[in-house]
Amino acid sequence: MKLGDLLVSRNKVSVRDIERALIAQQEMGGYIGRVLVQLGLVSELDVAEALSEQLGLALVAAADYPEEPLEIKGLATDFLFNRQVAPLAQTEDVLRFAAVLPQDPFIRKALQLATGCQVELCLGLESDINAALQRYLGQEDDTEVGPGDQYAGDEEFIEHLRDLASEAPVIRLVNQIIHRALDLGASDVHVEPFEDGLHLRYRVDGVIQLAQDPPSASLAPAIASRIKLLANLNIAERRLPQDGRIMTRVKGHELDLRVSTIPTVHGESIVMRVLDRQSIRLSLESMGFSTDTLQRYTDLLHRPHGVLLLTGPTGSGKTTTLYASLSTLDSSALKIITVEDPVEYQLNGVNQIQVKSEIELTFARALRSILRQDPDIIMIGEMRDTETAQIAVQSALTGHLVLSTLHTNTAAGAITRLEDMGIERFLITSAVNGVLAQRLVRTLCRHCRREVELSPRAIEDAGLRRWLAPGHNRIYSGEGCEHCKSTGYTGRTAIHELFVLDSEMHKAILSGADATTLHAASRQRGMLTLYEDGLRKVAAGITSLEEVLRVTQDQSEEVELLDQVS
Repeated sequence: MKLGDLLVSRNKVSVRDIERALIAQQEMGGYIGRVLVQLGLVSELDVAEALSEQLGLALVAAADYPEEPLEIKGLATDFLFNRQVAPLAQTEDVLRFAAVLPQDPFIRKALQLATGCQVELCLGLESDINAALQRYLGQEDDTEVGPGDQYAGDEEFIEHLRDLASEAPVIRLVNQIIHRALDLGASDVHVEPFEDGLHLRYRVDGVIQLAQDPPSASLAPAIASRIKLLANLNIAERRLPQDGRIMTRVKGHELDLRVSTIPTVHGESIVMRVLDRQSIRLSLESMGFSTDTLQRYTDLLHRPHGVLLLTGPTGSGKTTTLYASLSTLDSSALKIITVEDPVEYQLNGVNQIQVKSEIELTFARALRSILRQDPDIIMIGEMRDTETAQIAVQSALTGHLVLSTLHTNTAAGAITRLEDMGIERFLITSAVNGVLAQRLVRTLCRHCRREVELSPRAIEDAGLRRWLAPGHNRIYSGEGCEHCKSTGYTGRTAIHELFVLDSEMHKAILSGADATTLHAASRQRGMLTLYEDGLRKVAAGITSLEEVLRVTQDQSEEVELLDQVS
């Protein structure tokens, strides 16, 4: 069977997808399998498995590549990279290689002529072969030459970087880094040069993981240059921070990468924030809200005017919750305008404005203009300064519903933060409807979670008694398995703390109460803290006590409670 027919029979692609790929193949050239992958219609692994069946060749697993590079005379590293071939094993008269395109007759002939040996070719994934070649290159070249030692001037060095960034090995390596981020479900990719080499780290479910096979330190300038070229940044500027954006399609997923570069003593440190548009769940019901919290939050969201704030640290899902909130509103009957930096997701029927500081289109300036656009609802990506906060409050007082985010640790802390930004307390009580604090906790892997029995004292000290059914003293903990990459967790959900400004809270705020007093008063009126909402999810088996403690408690409290539980 043809490769396309094999993929269709396996339900990996449709007949229409094959037709599109054949049209693209006529323009791009190359093998149909690679065209399908480049178009994002099918994954590399799916094509490799089908190709393995078609060619009758073994598909080499990542673990089958040698840890130590094979020394084979007559083989140039450039040839291995350009042809995507990695040596696997060597006997007296037979050499075994993994190749992305083992069906290419030139590869076998060239390897036989260069080595003088019989050659056996297997099929390998491009990402696995590149990783093996990086290990080979990293151990082959232990010496590192500084740019100042090899190139006379900056212009010559910049031109050299541009050439390096355009070479196939570097292009494949950067693509491999991005593909790996998608496979891991990473939210951020960190490429960091240090004295001991180049570190590659991924943030998965809020926790940073170190990549096992980082690229060679000698490739750091080329990698940085390639990423900067993709993000339309100034490749010649290495002394100042820069921000950019990469829009790409990987394995059928539309990825939006927000790129930040910053100079360090060992080179440019780069962070790519990964936004996978296909994985976005713009639904409040799917964001971990407890039933009672969701009901009260929805009531606030449907008020005709006022300010509704979301608080939490960077990466706690505030913006996603704002988008999910807007998606529940009827954009056909309401005029909704947003001011964002950057616009992360595009919503149907919503007017979205991108802040551009280089032309002085700031949050405050955009807000002043959109009030003349007759909006019903205004969403502000973040309240960053006094002027923005004042315009938001004035907008709420003149009949608009304003949604925004603020950086505070607790919901009640948002009140004192607004006061610090110059908003009078009587204006806060008149304008603000409520504040939602949010954190993200990892959810337990369903394949390996196990029950843990707690002592009565541990249950009382942790505050779990009110959430566990009578007579129950068991919760769940993550064991770690192949499905969760031995972490015990897969995915994340949110925990919430909703501070509603009712008449009693208005009295407390006007009396000059600080954040601690407001927090305590709100708890007396039934507000559940982030920790308590987390305990509900612990009792329900959604997450673990360790995870809730990690996110909500300080380190001393966490150690003390975990000692009691264990």
